[in-house]
Amino acid sequence: MTTATVTSKGQITIPAEVRQALQVEAGDRVEFIEVEPGRFELVAATRSVTELKGMFGKAHRSVSIEDMNRTIAARGASAR
Repeated sequence: MTTATVTSKGQITIPAEVRQALQVEAGDRVEFIEVEPGRFELVAATRSVTELKGMFGKAHRSVSIEDMNRTIAARGASAR
């Protein structure tokens, strides 16, 4: 098990083996995602947007920009 110590400033150093597994380097961002109360998952937030392509499968129907804008405007108006 790999551990890290929290400093008085609330900082931690991610151990080298964890950084290598996550493929993160100095300056990269990571996210802490709560998977259940009191339990978090650490994930690299450095992926390229192009890596997201196809993540959710093929769309069931296509939507035009005009349809998107109408929906955004309608929902924005109802939120006020």
